[in-house]
Amino acid sequence: MLMTLNIPEDLATRLKPLENKIPLLLELGLQEFNATAISGFKGAAEILEFFAKQPAPEEIMVLQPSKTLQTKINTLLEKNRHEGLSSVEEQQWEQYQYLEHLVRIAKAKAYLKLNQS
Repeated sequence: MLMTLNIPEDLATRLKPLENKIPLLLELGLQEFNATAISGFKGAAEILEFFAKQPAPEEIMVLQPSKTLQTKINTLLEKNRHEGLSSVEEQQWEQYQYLEHLVRIAKAKAYLKLNQS
């Protein structure tokens, strides 16, 4: 497929020596872009690692987001209130909401286990 792009002159100058590697550069750039778009969901890894350790119901009940994750959530909340979220940020927010939903389910089940004892 032939594609024509308008790019700044300084970028064209830097790409000229790499002309035959432009498809590879684009592929690598897209991979990095996609990884960056979901990197805001690192909080999921923290939560999944916590649950992988099979914590006791008491531990689940006191589970709180890390300071880093809470800061990201607060940042998204503030930005949404004042200027709105980009599509990438909106996706991150939806992922955080889903993660919170999973934690609430785990806490509800932990609560039931604690009350059955």
